Amino acid sequence: LLHPLARIGHRLLSAMWFVTRPKSVGAHAIPLDDEGRIILVRLSYAQGWRLPGGGVKPDEDRAAAILRELEEEIGLTKHSGLTIVSDFEHRPNFRADHSTLFVVSGVENRFRPSLEVVEARPFQLGGLPDDLAPITRRLLALWCDQPRDQAMQPAATGDDVTNSAPRA
Repeated sequence: LLHPLARIGHRLLSAMWFVTRPKSVGAHAIPLDDEGRIILVRLSYAQGWRLPGGGVKPDEDRAAAILRELEEEIGLTKHSGLTIVSDFEHRPNFRADHSTLFVVSGVENRFRPSLEVVEARPFQLGGLPDDLAPITRRLLALWCDQPRDQAMQPAATGDDVTNSAPRA
């Protein structure tokens, strides 16, 4: 019963966003466990496997936001590294979203299903599920296409979330 209600709620919000066209700041992660597998999530209100992530709160830096989202969505208990891949623009459900993509390495987690996230599983990069969400394919391609020594910068704490200009 809860999952159909979540889908209905999401559709109502999408209708509101169609009218208001809000701007948001987000953070998404490519969480890698010690075996190099990517942990993906399935949401109750959207189709396909996705990278974990979500909105950045007004007084929160992006690095703190993605760690919070990982705790909420996959049950993050430990990580060994956090690096920035890139900033990107995304327009989910009629919102103008400026997000930062991180790689979080050495991830350990204890997943518990929630109203929002119904499943979280690790996948090898060469064995990703067929039903990846389009944004997940786009973000993984962005990560895979970048030189590792130049693309990933250590994430600094205290990111200015009001400045949504892409990083140089």
